[in-house]
Amino acid sequence: MEQRHLGKQGLVVSVIGLGCLGMTGTYGKADEKESILTIHRALELGINYLDTADAYGPFKNEELVGKAIRGSRDQIILATKFGSIRSSDPAYRGVNGRPEYVKTACDASLRRLGVDHIDLYNQHRVDPNVPIEETVGAMAELVQSGKVRYLGLSEAGPQTIRRAHRTHPISALQTEYSLWSRDPEAEIIPLLRELGIGFVAYSPLGRGFLTGEVKRYEDLGPGDWRRSAPRFQGENFAKNLELVERIGEIASRRGVTAGQLALAWVLAQSRDIVAIPGTTRRIHLDENIAALDLKLTEDDLSDIESALPPGAASGMRYPEAMMHLVDL
Repeated sequence: MEQRHLGKQGLVVSVIGLGCLGMTGTYGKADEKESILTIHRALELGINYLDTADAYGPFKNEELVGKAIRGSRDQIILATKFGSIRSSDPAYRGVNGRPEYVKTACDASLRRLGVDHIDLYNQHRVDPNVPIEETVGAMAELVQSGKVRYLGLSEAGPQTIRRAHRTHPISALQTEYSLWSRDPEAEIIPLLRELGIGFVAYSPLGRGFLTGEVKRYEDLGPGDWRRSAPRFQGENFAKNLELVERIGEIASRRGVTAGQLALAWVLAQSRDIVAIPGTTRRIHLDENIAALDLKLTEDDLSDIESALPPGAASGMRYPEAMMHLVDL
């Protein structure tokens, strides 16, 4: 398994990580047994980077990951997040970046995960009401105490990244990046390279849409979060399906799946990019890993660029209320 550096502080992870979000029901019915077996399979295949968050579940995802890694802690780069607040109302989305909350959230995550330290601790969403220097300052104290090894941000904007990095070195920024979410190319990725911060691409398969397996809105189960996502609705869905069909044609010529082509494209953009496709099944994990064997040619990249240029996707990537919490 290829290893890549995230930042300049010494963090090294597998080029493909495992996003664990879906293991507690975000995209439909959860299967804890299969999810745990998927994590074990990932470790067997050389994946050492597991990504979770306290908001997933909420809280249940960290507990599941903690159960799965028992006895294997020394094999794993464990990443989790804080600051994205959930309530009994599924539609509620809040943020909390207050220093005192940072510390209590970390302690709670350590308990749920059953570990004594977190390798990469990410601020899930920036709190517009708390100066980033205060939030990252509290995160830095966690590094000094040994509870956290490296710091990261998720969905932060350029000025926030600069200010955070001045307060304490940031090893990684995590944001959505795929063939249909290419916004980071304009400002974020160049800034990260300037500062020496690694980039973690989440949803590199477009929340599963780029695999070509979702053909109709009805393919999404009743509990699937994607039913509320603009890109999966109405006219947007139809237009985006046309884009996926184009990718499928290119993939077919190479003898691979659309998902493998999409994942290989992300990893081919630069050696400072790591992808964390999420999956809940071993069969899909094996398919993702096979993307590492696909070496895209200049002609492939040109064909892909023509099929899905920046801005080609129809619809916002999150519902409007959630879009207010990105790029702050």
